[in-house]
Amino acid sequence: MKSTIALTLLLAASTGFAEVAEAKPSKDSKPNIIVIMPDDIGYGDIASLGNPVVQTPNLDSLKRQSLLFTGYHVSPRCSPSRAALMSGRHEFMSGVTHTQHGRERMSLDTVTLPQALQSVGYTTGHFGKWHIGREKPYRPEIRGFDESYGIDGGGTPKLSPRIYHNGVRQEKKDGYATDMFFERAFAWMDEKRKEDAPFFVYIAPNDAHGPYTGLHNVPGNEYKKHLGKHPEVTEDTAKVYWMIENIDRHVGTMFSKLEEWGIADNTLVIYIGSDNGNSTGWRVYNAGMKGHKGQPYQGGTRVPVFFRWPAGNIPADAECSALTSQMDIMPTLLEITGAPLTDQIKQQVEGRSLVPLLKNPAADWDDDRHLVHHVGAWGQGQAAQSKHARVSIQNKRFTLVNNEELYDLKTDPGETENVIAEYPEVVDQLRKLYDQWWIRIQPGLVNEDAYQLPAK
Repeated sequence: MKSTIALTLLLAASTGFAEVAEAKPSKDSKPNIIVIMPDDIGYGDIASLGNPVVQTPNLDSLKRQSLLFTGYHVSPRCSPSRAALMSGRHEFMSGVTHTQHGRERMSLDTVTLPQALQSVGYTTGHFGKWHIGREKPYRPEIRGFDESYGIDGGGTPKLSPRIYHNGVRQEKKDGYATDMFFERAFAWMDEKRKEDAPFFVYIAPNDAHGPYTGLHNVPGNEYKKHLGKHPEVTEDTAKVYWMIENIDRHVGTMFSKLEEWGIADNTLVIYIGSDNGNSTGWRVYNAGMKGHKGQPYQGGTRVPVFFRWPAGNIPADAECSALTSQMDIMPTLLEITGAPLTDQIKQQVEGRSLVPLLKNPAADWDDDRHLVHHVGAWGQGQAAQSKHARVSIQNKRFTLVNNEELYDLKTDPGETENVIAEYPEVVDQLRKLYDQWWIRIQPGLVNEDAYQLPAK
């Protein structure tokens, strides 16, 4: 049986990456790539995925034009999820076990996704939240982004935030953070589309993460239109829905611009529904799942992901239920762009290229795949004691939570009935795999004695 432990050894064979760097690509031969990932928004926070309150016409349209991955998993928390996206490996292998105290810093031995894309001629831009290291060596403009305009972490105020532009801290900017990130990204893409090389842009708004203070100042108090639409819609939930609808508006604007510029067909758009599970709206609608942000249940890790690329023949209005992961984005984009696998990348990347599924959503996928979802965030020096705390390991059918709850996701996707006594062989197998995984990740926990250095 293959496990996540063997993925690194199998990567070259399983993904079929090019082994030799290609010539610098032109904008006509390689797709532009846009990755959008909001913050703290759940699987059930899009109208076309079942939400009864929020209105998301542009995301609904994107769904109709895309291949939707319905079994895609991120980390239960923010910084770890961002590290997995940027590294193609489990976040703990890059030292990211928390969102603060220096334990959010992605280790400097990590080859990042934008660095790999730069190696085949892509120009790269980051707009929005970073949150995997605020000190100079860890910052986005050092880790592969030619242009970076954003914020360090999670709880940044949304109105008049302080922005870092290519490492230089700016004075407070008048305006709303998410609007600023999208608008700056649009202006940058408008410049880069005129150049010979394709672009990669990562847009990471800090909506709908708290704090929610100050949102009573949004034009016309628009969020209040959601009050009373559902018994669980509180004022904070109404604000979250307004933020989601604001992101939806920017997605619509983005596609209008791509069409206007004549590059919509050969731009690969990957919309990752969130960096982790829902933090607020799960009380209204959680797509039938148990749990939310900060928990190792499906509601804490499962998010929707849309892939749209007409020129790449990705099927539209289609779904894929394969067990997939945040770690898979990097190897997927490396294969699509022909980026070479250096020895370092071969040893680093644990994820699997989704290219076979992008071609055929029903393609064979390894049924023995296992994913570990660990909340982390243990106390200083408490890693060893936290092995089985707030963690799950799952395969395509079963998930073992906290080493003592087993759920059959095939018959019980809402994780309502603990069947641990009924499947002793499954439990034994998952425990052994998890023990092996825990031993394997120990050398990666490089930040456990870290402390938070002042920002520079």
